[in-house]
Amino acid sequence: MTSDQPISQMQRDIRISFPSTALSVRRALETVTTSLAALSLGPEELGTVELVLAEALNNVVEHAYGEGERGWISLECTQKPDGLHFTILDEGKPMPKGIVPMGLRAPLPSELEALPEGGFGWFLIQDLSHDVQYFRTGDVNTLSFRVNIGVVVRPN
Repeated sequence: MTSDQPISQMQRDIRISFPSTALSVRRALETVTTSLAALSLGPEELGTVELVLAEALNNVVEHAYGEGERGWISLECTQKPDGLHFTILDEGKPMPKGIVPMGLRAPLPSELEALPEGGFGWFLIQDLSHDVQYFRTGDVNTLSFRVNIGVVVRPN
C-alpha cells in the first residue's frame, strides 16, 4: 500500500491444521484468502500470498511427507506492521542438509514442451517473500517467512 492510512486489521491471527494432502492444501489456501479479506488486499498482493503459500505447502506434501506418507501441517499467519508473517510446521522428513534450498532461477528453454516440471518453487518463495528461515526441532520442521504486503508507507 502506498497511503498513510492504516489497513484494516484481520479479525484474529490465522491458525489452522490440516492433513498433508493436495486437497487439504487447496482448502487451507481458501481459508487463508477468505480470512485475509478484512485487509482489503489488491489482487496482486493476494495472488502473491497464495502463490508463496501454495509453493511452500505443496513442498511439504510432496517432499517432507512424500508419496503415500500422511501427516499434519500447521499454518499460522500474523499481521504485523512489516507485513504478513507465516509459520508452517510439519513432522515430515527434514530438508536436505537442514537448510532452505537456494532457489536460483532456472534458465528457461526456448521450447515450451522442454519446460522442466519442477525447480521453480523455491525461487518463487525466496523471490516473493522475506526473512525465509528453516529449522528442525526434534521431529518438527519449521519454515517461516514474511510477505511484504499491507505495509503502511508513511511519507517523509
